[in-house]
Formats: sequence, C-alpha cells, structure tokens
Amino acid sequence: MHLVHGGDWAGYEAEYGRSPLDFSANVSPLGVPTGVQAAIAGAAAAVDRYPDPLCRALRTAIAEAEKLPPEWILCGNGAADLIWRLAAAKCPQEALLPVPSFAEYEAALRSVGCQVTHHVLSEQNDFLLDDSFLESITPKTQMVFLCEPNNPTGRTTPMPLLQAIVHRCREVGAILVVDECFGDFLDKPAAHTLIPLLEGNPHLVILKAFTKLYAMAGARLGYALCADSRLLGKLYQTGSPWSVSSLAQAAGCAALQEKAYVQRVRALIQVQRPLMSKGLQALGLRVVLGEANYLLFQCAVPLVAPLRERGILLRSCGNYPGLDDTWYRTAVRTESENCCLLAALREILR
Repeated sequence: MHLVHGGDWAGYEAEYGRSPLDFSANVSPLGVPTGVQAAIAGAAAAVDRYPDPLCRALRTAIAEAEKLPPEWILCGNGAADLIWRLAAAKCPQEALLPVPSFAEYEAALRSVGCQVTHHVLSEQNDFLLDDSFLESITPKTQMVFLCEPNNPTGRTTPMPLLQAIVHRCREVGAILVVDECFGDFLDKPAAHTLIPLLEGNPHLVILKAFTKLYAMAGARLGYALCADSRLLGKLYQTGSPWSVSSLAQAAGCAALQEKAYVQRVRALIQVQRPLMSKGLQALGLRVVLGEANYLLFQCAVPLVAPLRERGILLRSCGNYPGLDDTWYRTAVRTESENCCLLAALREILR
C-alpha cells in the first residue's frame, strides 16, 4: 500500500527494529503534554460508554478558547476527517486548489467526482499566493481550499489578499475552506487568522486541529468553525456518529488548559526555525523561508534513503503537484535533534 504522508514510524520500526528520528511529520517536538496524558488515562475507565456524539464539553471549551458560539463548532477525527466530510456533504462539481498544498484536499474532492483546477504557485516567487489567484475563482468554482500557512511551503498569504478571496468566493457562491492547522506556530498567530471574518461570511469554513501544536497526532482530533450551522449539520450527518472518541474529547479539553506548554513550544520553534534555515543554507541548499514548524528545501542529491539508513525520516515532496523529487520538507525539532539532521546531511552531501 502506498502512503501519501510522512510520519511512517511503524514502517521504519518493522524494517529496522528501532524507532527513527522523525523529521517527516510536523508535530510539537516536546511530546504529549503531561496534562493531556493524565486526561487520557483518567478517561480510560469510562470507555465502556459511547462517547458524546455532540462533543458538548469539548465544543464548550473550544468556544471559550476561540471566543465563538459553540454552535459554530464541529469536532472531527482530525482535520482530514472534516476535509473528506466537506467534499461528501457538498459534492462540488468544480473546485480550485493552489499547488503545492496538502494532499487530502484533492483526494477528498476527487473521491466525489469533482473536477479540480490547480493554481500553480511560482517557484521563482518562493510559492507565495498572489493576486492572480482571484482571477482563478470563477462563477463555476464551487469550493476553494487554502492552507494558511501552506503545507509544505510554510508561506502565508498577505491578509488583504485573503480578505479579497473571502469576498470573491462570496460573490461567486463558492465555499472557502481555510486550513489554519499550523497557524499557532506563526510568530503572531492572532494577526493571521480569518476567524474574525466568520460572522457575516457563512460560506467560510476554518479548520483547526490539536494534532500539531499539542503533539496529539495519534488522538485524531480536529474541528471546523463556520457561522452556517446548517452546513455544520450537514457535515455532522456525513460522518460516522461517534467519530471523536471519549479519550480524544478528554484530551482536547485538557490540551486547552496547557497554556505554559504552548508558550514553550512556540518559543522553541521561533528560535530553532531560523537556525535550521541557516544550517540548511550553509550546506548550499535552497530553502523556502517558511513561517511554521517546518521548512521546504531543495537538494539535487537524493536524501530519503541515505537518511533512513542513518535512522532519520525526511519527507520527500516528489508526490506534491507543483514540486519534484528534488524538494524535501523537514520538521523543526529540538536543537540537539536539528543538529543531528544537519550533521547527517553534511555527511551525505560531502
């Protein structure tokens, strides 16, 4: 079976009998917060009961954190679950995607027979979305996906252009889905979110997840924000009734209390991202100056296999439309781990 994403630690362990140093998945390098671990353990005794299908306690906690009404929130089995539900609930005939971007948007759209138009981001412009994207949104466009910051480039779109895209989608009647799963890793997250535009724009859906910031990839927990409660109702009906386990719900409520942990993660990434970028550039590699907890870089020498032999997983970006197999994405991890990757790259490139 072909795997689309990074993070295949299980495949590595099956082959080598040990755990890898995983730079192929972009999750917090500080591990699962202790409060979240305790909440999962504490919830274990109650798994004889079905989970709350409406995630009431969790939605209340998210509503408080996001300063939104609980009825504007739908929880899912990770953001990927909600992406697939959006495609299934709306069954758009035509959709628009900037590329390169996260693979699940296109996979979900194609699963419902949607015709997907690619807006190819310019390599010369370091894959920044520009005003030409507005012209690609036509009256035939029924759904648009954006990733802010984008995965795998780590770039953000200027806010005035994002606001213009919201307006343009409203004009043509398209649903605009903005994936903000990596937004918390930006230097100023509050300055780069479309949450303030939800009110008055019922066609706008924002996706967020606990996966990255809280290192909760295995818990599978994400949520959609939208002022159109009818659309959220449709999404709810499209998925399975107990898609969010009681363990994940307890973990989510606990994670929202982990304020000090979040500050530590963000401080670490703010220091290590520029250091990692400089380290890669010092090896003669082209680096896209991303703003999240990962970096896209280009290298003519194949890296995945030689790094794997050294116990390190790296994400090849050859399967992203708009990129080829000279492009790689690396997570930004702790200083010692980042130094380990850079040393291994130095050895390979020598």
